[in-house]
Amino acid sequence: MPPAHPFDDDKLREECGIFGVIGVNDAANFVALGLHALQHRGQEAGGIVVHHPEHGFNSARRFGYVRDNFTSASVMETLPGPIGIGHVRYSTAGNKGNTAIRDVQPFFGEFSMGGAAIAHNGNITNANTLRRELIERGSIFQSSSDSECIIHLMARSMGRSIPDRMEEALRKVEGAFSVVAMTRTKLVGVRDPLGVRPLVLGKLGDGWVLSSETCALDIIGAEFLREIEPGEMVVISEQDGVQSHFPFRPRKSRFCIFEHVYFSRPDSVLGGRSVYETREAIGRELAKEAPVDADLVCPVPDSGTPAAIGYSLQSGIPYAMGIIRNQYMGRTFIEPSEQIRNMGVRLKLNVNRALIRGKRVILVDDSVVRGTTSRKIKEMILDAGAKEVHFRIASPPTAWPCFYGVDTPQREKLLAATMSEEEMREHLQVDSLSFISLDGLYRAVGEANGRDPKQPQYCDACFSGEYPVRPADMLEQGFQMKAAE
Repeated sequence: MPPAHPFDDDKLREECGIFGVIGVNDAANFVALGLHALQHRGQEAGGIVVHHPEHGFNSARRFGYVRDNFTSASVMETLPGPIGIGHVRYSTAGNKGNTAIRDVQPFFGEFSMGGAAIAHNGNITNANTLRRELIERGSIFQSSSDSECIIHLMARSMGRSIPDRMEEALRKVEGAFSVVAMTRTKLVGVRDPLGVRPLVLGKLGDGWVLSSETCALDIIGAEFLREIEPGEMVVISEQDGVQSHFPFRPRKSRFCIFEHVYFSRPDSVLGGRSVYETREAIGRELAKEAPVDADLVCPVPDSGTPAAIGYSLQSGIPYAMGIIRNQYMGRTFIEPSEQIRNMGVRLKLNVNRALIRGKRVILVDDSVVRGTTSRKIKEMILDAGAKEVHFRIASPPTAWPCFYGVDTPQREKLLAATMSEEEMREHLQVDSLSFISLDGLYRAVGEANGRDPKQPQYCDACFSGEYPVRPADMLEQGFQMKAAE
């Protein structure tokens, strides 16, 4: 089932969200609530695995939204136990848009010392190489997902415990990974040495929680303790609590800066910073870098809203809801003819005509990917009688694909890969177009001196073309990296 979003092909999408809990009654209910809070990270499918001392391991995997699948008593009754993990998915590896139920995580494996389940956020950049080697040695893959490589590597490990085997497996993996896993008695969390994707630790009564974002802790009433550090592995049990160690060679952190811009929910906290406040700061920086005379600052809902508020506060130009989002837009019941598909943006967003007519409007959005949505929104604003339309974008131009867990179009389909800023302005047919600078974005996330070109503080490959982990599989397929300057 594809997502319901009418212009999903013009937004970058996170691959998934992960969540795990141990030491609570009916763990599956908490996992379902956590996944519901992480639904923005993946709407294609979801899965939950639990363990009960008497009933063993049980799992449920479903296509579609958490609310439509994991709120049914008949489903949740099949998932008893005090420990569980879950995953919401949007495919970046494997069969994009053609997912089989076997591709839906968490994945489960039975080892000599017992069963284990694993859920992965990120992307393994040497998965094709690993997969070929494993198949040649006799491994039988059930899915098209890169994440299944981890289970097979664990199966071939000689480690004496499941966490030991996971540690050995992850040492062979390249790319980005935040992992939540479980055995019969332990909850495990790991982040890759660069810490590209997020993972946090929380406390719930006598139990413990691992989650992609802090907003999922809030929904179940858990206390946020700290982030799992880049390169850290935590093994949690009811008897021993949290045991932490660092199994990988230390590297300088390169957290994904786009988590601040778009992926994470605005009510989450990243690196000790409120995502909402960071996005407002991005808007302020944008107003300093790209001022323009206008009558209204309007967000493109919902992701552009905090930046638009920041732009308004900095510029003194009034903020207004010039575009209204239909909160109840689901999958259309109308036959998706070409005419209906072209109405997609109008089904989701509508212009507040009385407010817009005769005004010079600044539209603030989080990004421009292909540019198709930006053109449609501009046309809607002009049709409503706007005098001028100025686009301000709360991220630098997205000119390079991401290989670390984000679904990005091929490079030639990215508007910024083939056009200058002025060419993009002409293509979108707007009065002006400006993106925040890379240094401005870094200042907004708390780096007062901007980006350190010698040692960038974040992963910003989608903007800069500088990849902190060599994308081995993509290079094998002919991808051309940016030439060294």
